[in-house]
Amino acid sequence: MIKLITVLLLILPTLALGHKPSDSYLTINVEDGGTLSGQWDIALRDLERAVGVDQNRDARVTWGELKARRAELEDHILSRLTVTARDGDREQVCTLDSDGLKVDDHVDGTYAVFLLTGDCGLSPLSLTLNYRLLFDRDASHQGLVEVRYGDQPGQPVALSNQHREQTLSRDGDGGLAALATFFRQGVHHILIGYDHILFLLTLLFPAVLVWRQGAWRPKESMREALLTTLGIVTAFTVTHSLTLALASLGLVNLPSWLVESAIAITVGLGAASNLAPQYFPRRWVMALVFGLIHGLGFAAVLADLGLDGGSLVLTLLGFNLGVEAGQALIVLIFVPAAFLVRRTAAYRRWFVPIGSVAIIAIATVWAVERLAGAL
Repeated sequence: MIKLITVLLLILPTLALGHKPSDSYLTINVEDGGTLSGQWDIALRDLERAVGVDQNRDARVTWGELKARRAELEDHILSRLTVTARDGDREQVCTLDSDGLKVDDHVDGTYAVFLLTGDCGLSPLSLTLNYRLLFDRDASHQGLVEVRYGDQPGQPVALSNQHREQTLSRDGDGGLAALATFFRQGVHHILIGYDHILFLLTLLFPAVLVWRQGAWRPKESMREALLTTLGIVTAFTVTHSLTLALASLGLVNLPSWLVESAIAITVGLGAASNLAPQYFPRRWVMALVFGLIHGLGFAAVLADLGLDGGSLVLTLLGFNLGVEAGQALIVLIFVPAAFLVRRTAAYRRWFVPIGSVAIIAIATVWAVERLAGAL
């Protein structure tokens, strides 16, 4: 028991790091003759980590501080992006410059917006992007990129430390590429979204148990456990898919701090339900209601891409399928393992209550941090 508590306390600081990953948003428009235009949105907190913009160390980056470091910031970001144009056998590295700077509010904070221009020296049939921003500071950072050839629909792609380079063709099937790219994004997002994982686990802890006569007791068959799991996962999937779609379409828009704080609270309530299960007999109802909040959290990844039309539909579909695949992976790992040990006192009397208490502690840290960040 002491060893279990020690392990839970050791992982608590890691899990308490939060949920929203580091992303930048890059849009490149390819015009006739190979001229480029676009913008690159990068979070002020990421620029502070990379270059150091907060000159007076007051934990706030002002417009004046941003302008004072503009030249250095532009040199830094442009040195970490290479765009290569190809037209048949010809290949040319495009020039890139920043000719404007402004700020904009995204769902997770304020971003610097660098207005880009460029020239490839030829009319490209394809562009190859090599993206290297922030990987030396944050290996989990991603660049969410959209390339638009003239009036064609945009081709979105996600670039990461493991996938730094991507070629996007003028006549390529951007739809299928978007579907595949954001399927991977969905899987990645659920697997690094500790708050979503912990919420799901709090509901699955007792999926192999039944509360009877004031104690947790093992379910007799895998069929019972699977039916309970199916009800929880289905309810969670239906509602988080609904709000993910509504938020991505711009029909629902809540502040990031509010959504993230609410998610932390749902994690704590889910864990608390394991300590007083007599008051929460239908756990699928909890999954159904709280799934609405978690869907808004998933949508934060897509909300700032500015996609529309077919690109948005395929991106949304791919991302949601990826989330479900990642969620299924967690269920397939946890539920069979829990079923095997469900009869042990260690699982019923120690793991479920102590694990739930530890998750309540983690959720409390998250809620306090996220609410404080809004002040």
